[in-house]
Amino acid sequence: MVVVDTHEGESALGPEPVAARSGEAAEIDQAAAQVSQVEFDQLKGERDQLLDRLARLQAEFENARKRAERERVSDREYATGSVVEQFLPVLDNFELALKSTSSAEQLRSGVELIVKQMEDVLRQMQVNPIPAVGEPFDPRVHEALGTVERADLPDQHVAEEIRRGYKLRERLLRPAMVRVVSNPKQISE
Repeated sequence: MVVVDTHEGESALGPEPVAARSGEAAEIDQAAAQVSQVEFDQLKGERDQLLDRLARLQAEFENARKRAERERVSDREYATGSVVEQFLPVLDNFELALKSTSSAEQLRSGVELIVKQMEDVLRQMQVNPIPAVGEPFDPRVHEALGTVERADLPDQHVAEEIRRGYKLRERLLRPAMVRVVSNPKQISE
């Protein structure tokens, strides 16, 4: 590659301008190298600061994640403890019923009171039974176990409840297991 320098009327063909240009280029390269070294050191320092900041942010994030997990476990344990605490009197009454030496009718009466107590606790926690018998069959809240032919109830209504279903507020906990009416008189009409 030929460098052409036309400063101050010098000829581009002579060896002196090329030599002068080479010396000048070396000075420029050396100055650029010095500037580059300064910039390099500055960029290296900035990089080191950013890497340190990144490491700190990652550590903070990991600590926050662990703290959130601990809080979630703690909240779950607290909620479980609150629920269990409400059922302890029910358990106490079951134990008293088992220790009882009274008649079968008195035992049945006692168990009915315990069931009522348990339903009250569930109602306080906003857990409510799903209406079933006599209601129209709803596959969102009822699970059909079969059909029963009956003329006294409308077609596609719940004839009997096998297992009660429950909702927590509006969330389905478990569907009610039911048998559904098949009324041949209404089907043919």
